[in-house]
Amino acid sequence: MFDAFTKVVAQADARGQFITASEIDALAAMVSDSNKRLDAVNRISSNASSIVANAARGLFAQQPALIAPGGNAYTSRRMAACLRDMEIILRYVTYSIFTGDASVMEDRCLNGLRETYLALGTPGASVAAGVNLMKDAALSTVNDKSGISSGDCASLSSEIGTYFDRAAASVA
Repeated sequence: MFDAFTKVVAQADARGQFITASEIDALAAMVSDSNKRLDAVNRISSNASSIVANAARGLFAQQPALIAPGGNAYTSRRMAACLRDMEIILRYVTYSIFTGDASVMEDRCLNGLRETYLALGTPGASVAAGVNLMKDAALSTVNDKSGISSGDCASLSSEIGTYFDRAAASVA
């Protein structure tokens, strides 16, 4: 697990070269956007419970068979496991946003997740739909202009979307 700076240094060292001007420019751009990145992580973290709960409500409204008797989220124990998994995925997305790198999410959250869900009989498409609902809610929260660092957040929003997309694709 490397932060963006360590990753650039490690790659340059592996090449046996100095850090390039384009790599420095990319890191400088990341630093200049750091307040927006921190605001985004703070907003998502502060609203995590409602993001997860609303995504779950939306998922169960779209796919009521999940909470019907015999469904994968039927019984309070299974429902709690579903909410827990959604919260874990959201937490690792915030780690990726914070570091600007998805490797920790890939290594510690997504690696083997599809296989686990297959073994448990959990429909990956339903998990992916829940992740996409969390993506919509998180991006809505991040893009709310009140009380956030001024500036264009389009590239950060796009980056955030890719982390959710990776999570959804890993379980589908």
